[in-house]
Amino acid sequence: MQTNNRFLDDLAKVASGAASTFVGVKQEVDAIVRQRIERLIHDFDLVSRDEFEAIKATAVATRSAQEALEQRVAELEARLAAADEATPDVGADASTTQTANDNPT
Repeated sequence: MQTNNRFLDDLAKVASGAASTFVGVKQEVDAIVRQRIERLIHDFDLVSRDEFEAIKATAVATRSAQEALEQRVAELEARLAAADEATPDVGADASTTQTANDNPT
């Protein structure tokens, strides 16, 4: 019976050694895969989440500023159009008078 236990003990030690070897191999494979994925990400020029969020916030702020400026330009154009309608067109009267003076008929 003693030899049977020794055999089982040796078998358990071999299995334990194999399991720890497999854990080491798994860690090495994980490290290699991680390195290759990081290299692919670097080669694709992908941005990090933080960089993306910063650019997104900048784009949102720029878009709102653009909309505010578009509204301001529209208001100024409306005021300019209203001012043009309120004032008489002095340039048109002068050109008509000048053309009549130029023709000696």
